[in-house]
Amino acid sequence: MFDQLSLLQPDPILGLSAAFRSDTNSNKVDLGVGVYKTEVGETPVLDCVTAAEKQLLQHQTTKSYTPPAGIEGANRAAAELAFGTEHSVIEEQRLSTVQTPGGCGALRLAAELIAKANPQSTIWVSAPTWANHVPLLTSAGLRLKEYPYYDFAKHKIDFNAMVNTLKAAGPNDLVLLHACCHNPSGADLSNDQWRQLSELASERGFTPFIDMAYQGFGSGIAEDAYGVRLLAETQPELVLAMSFSKNLGLYRERAGSLSIVSANKSQAGAVQSQTLSIARGLYSMPPSHGASIVDTVYHSEELRSLWFSELTDMRERIAGLRLELVKALNERQDKRDFGFIAQEAGMFSFLGLSVEQVNTLKNQFSVYMTDNSRINVAGINQQNLPYLADAIVQVL
Repeated sequence: MFDQLSLLQPDPILGLSAAFRSDTNSNKVDLGVGVYKTEVGETPVLDCVTAAEKQLLQHQTTKSYTPPAGIEGANRAAAELAFGTEHSVIEEQRLSTVQTPGGCGALRLAAELIAKANPQSTIWVSAPTWANHVPLLTSAGLRLKEYPYYDFAKHKIDFNAMVNTLKAAGPNDLVLLHACCHNPSGADLSNDQWRQLSELASERGFTPFIDMAYQGFGSGIAEDAYGVRLLAETQPELVLAMSFSKNLGLYRERAGSLSIVSANKSQAGAVQSQTLSIARGLYSMPPSHGASIVDTVYHSEELRSLWFSELTDMRERIAGLRLELVKALNERQDKRDFGFIAQEAGMFSFLGLSVEQVNTLKNQFSVYMTDNSRINVAGINQQNLPYLADAIVQVL
């Protein structure tokens, strides 16, 4: 049965993590895997999550299946975090939300729903985009096209090229946009650029498809959802995949959601029924624990306040590390200005190094990053920053 299968190479980032773990250099620096880390290099369990888990364990009476759409309170939390408590799509009951196994589950479920609704659909993705977007979407049989996004030479969004390319998108197309903290570039759309994209969507008739995996890591909960809320207000339909892996630190709990904005209440009901039918064939029922944490934290005034405080601390730490890295690099050399790193948001940035330079950093200095020089800024701390800056300068 399986004797014709060939051995595949491991995922590049997972392979990078394995190489880092086996490295014996005491100065080694891991900037590859995309998880938040503290000053001591740990991916923490948030205090609000620990408190919520204690409550859940005290009151838990069953391990029975969740409802097909998941934990109702978690879905309500996801909807209100994304759209606000008084958005028209909620008041008009045009929104359907289904709990999913993480953001990946949301993206795959969305792909299957799109393929069922319109098999001829094309999804436009940014160049570059998160690598896992490609298998998650194409596995459902959807076609992908790229639109220009990040200008590697200028270290910023090439918005004119982006808009000019998306003028070719039409009613059978969806345009995948990163709500905030663009992965892998860290370069985010401004509010004015979101407004221009809204006008373009109205003009061309394409459907916005937004991936919001880092809400709260950019500028704040409401600020990071600006594009989501604007496009939901101005477009008849919208697809939104959300993840709580980063902002609540629930990586292994696989807590996410898929929200679909429809043109009217009746259509929203039909979309919900179709989404649940597809989910039944993919994974049957969603997991409970992570979504129950989301529900508990969000609907407790005390825990929600604690969460927002912890999220602010993580966001401000990353922003501070960006400033410190720029300062350290620019003080050590004058060949190039790294100031663009401080202008970006979230965990990721491109350093603008060649593959050869990246390999030298890994082989000679035990500094690990992906071949395209994308770094996880959260992997930097006060102990490794001077060593990292010295190593980068050595390869310029």
